[in-house]
Amino acid sequence: MIYSKIAPLPKHHYIWVDSCFTHENPCGWQEAMWVGITSIPGRMWGLNVIFRNGGMLYRGVPPHAVSFYKTNNLWMKHEAQMWDCYSNDFTILENPILAGFRIRAKCNGTIHMGEYLFEVTHLNDGWSNSPEQDKTFYFIKLNNGRITILPTNRIVFEDLSFIQEMSELPKLKLSSTIYSCE
Repeated sequence: MIYSKIAPLPKHHYIWVDSCFTHENPCGWQEAMWVGITSIPGRMWGLNVIFRNGGMLYRGVPPHAVSFYKTNNLWMKHEAQMWDCYSNDFTILENPILAGFRIRAKCNGTIHMGEYLFEVTHLNDGWSNSPEQDKTFYFIKLNNGRITILPTNRIVFEDLSFIQEMSELPKLKLSSTIYSCE
């Protein structure tokens, strides 16, 4: 399904939101239900949440303002997301094969362990039509409780039943060719 600007998540997640980003009078970490995302070109992904206390809906919480549990560890914008959104139009998918897969995620030069949540791809713009510019954004729940949103060249999937460990990963070439059979 194609969404424009706002979309529901494949399934909701319970999170904590730093009220410095959402409340006129900050009151620490607030429990919330993460129900959707917002995409506006030139901005970070916005997380749409419903607060447990009061039931208010708040759109556009930045990903570095949330955690899956209360924490004091500082999380910066560039650790939470690498690229800004580049279209209002997108599609969202929770790949059932990847659901629950462990992921090694490279956030600002540091490797973090995490878990696949879902993926999002922008549509109907110049970048999406160019193979070397098109990106899929992988939403990952990290072991440190934080979220990161990274493209494919910053993540490695782990599945001990199939994937063989390597001391050094081979470098994959950038996909820049458009294939056609006519």
